[in-house]
Amino acid sequence: MLKTKSIIKLPLLLILAISTQVSAQTVTGLSIDSCYAKARRNFPMVKQFGLIDKTKNYSLDNVSKGYLPQLNLAGQATYQSDVTHLPGTLAMFENISKDQYRIYGEVVQPITDLFTLDNQKDLVEKNAEVETQKLEVEIYKLRERIDQVFFGILLIDQQIAQTELMKNDIQTGIDKTNAAILNGIGLKSNLYLLQAEMLKADQRTTELASARKSYTGVLSLFIAETINENTIIEKPAILKFSSSVSRPELEMFDIQKQVFDIQGDIVNARKLPRFSVFVQSGVGRPALNMLSNDFDFYYMGGLRLNWSLSNFYTSRKEKEILGFNQSSLDIQKETFLFNTNLVVKQQWNEVAKFEALIHTDSEIIALRENIKTTALSQLENGVISANDYVTFINAEDLARQNRLLHETQLLMVLYNNRTTTGN
Repeated sequence: MLKTKSIIKLPLLLILAISTQVSAQTVTGLSIDSCYAKARRNFPMVKQFGLIDKTKNYSLDNVSKGYLPQLNLAGQATYQSDVTHLPGTLAMFENISKDQYRIYGEVVQPITDLFTLDNQKDLVEKNAEVETQKLEVEIYKLRERIDQVFFGILLIDQQIAQTELMKNDIQTGIDKTNAAILNGIGLKSNLYLLQAEMLKADQRTTELASARKSYTGVLSLFIAETINENTIIEKPAILKFSSSVSRPELEMFDIQKQVFDIQGDIVNARKLPRFSVFVQSGVGRPALNMLSNDFDFYYMGGLRLNWSLSNFYTSRKEKEILGFNQSSLDIQKETFLFNTNLVVKQQWNEVAKFEALIHTDSEIIALRENIKTTALSQLENGVISANDYVTFINAEDLARQNRLLHETQLLMVLYNNRTTTGN
């Protein structure tokens, strides 16, 4: 008989990594796609989507403030070593104070920024998209864990079902042996041997049920629903093998590249002259009349130009750095595709292997079933012993268990392929 150790192994760290509480709701049927959806909704990291969205909205709101007039308040008190002197008859102005004061407010309406702030807003939105896509990449990895646990349970269920079929064969042998004993042609030793095999089969069912409980406990944590022994794990349909890759990582690379393009536009925008309209008003001594020694109110307005030529010194290097970052991103994308296609190639070889094994398993089962049927008749007529009959039963059971294992492994490879390629 196929040992319990043939069950797909479940890493202990997988159990320890999940800390989500399971709700009181109990499910009666589970498909693998529903497990994907429920695990995604229940995964704590999903909450970060809301935080990213709020951060983006606040950042966009702050950038939009750049369209509004800017209000500046300033003041100064100075003492200077000299003041304006006028010659001749105007010498009376020599009494202008050397301590001078000014406090004023200024309203500035940027003009150039009205045309360049769109780049800042685009950058905020693209950075939010990058963070969202990074989160999608992390959550997507849940599918690999779900595949492992789901198909582990599926295999156990199939092994339990096969064990029940074997127990039916043993029970048939017991019934035939009891009839032979009543007719005086059977041996009680044969009956005892068959009854011992029935107990061993019951033990195996117990072991499988315990293993199933461990697996379903992990899956319950993932989907936040209770799974019990009555929950039906639906066998998935066979998928078509896929070689094209459309993983969320590829979209993340594309969005990151768009971020570099926007950053390049911002570098270009920093080289533009900054025009603004301003209005300034305040109180000073002196005010606009430099020859007055009294505190006075004043105002002025006009068009202001501010052009920082130092941006021309650094813009070329900054754009080269952005180019290097884009090249690095292209290399990361190429490496990701290389590794993914390598996994896909290995999966294709495994699919071919399991398909060939399943075909051979079916032929072996047909032969073993014929042998078992003949052996049952021989047991009934006392030609063979119960030990021989049990050997034939176990041989057929092993063949069926092997086919169940190979069928489940084929399904798992196909669904792993779907997860690997993102299709």
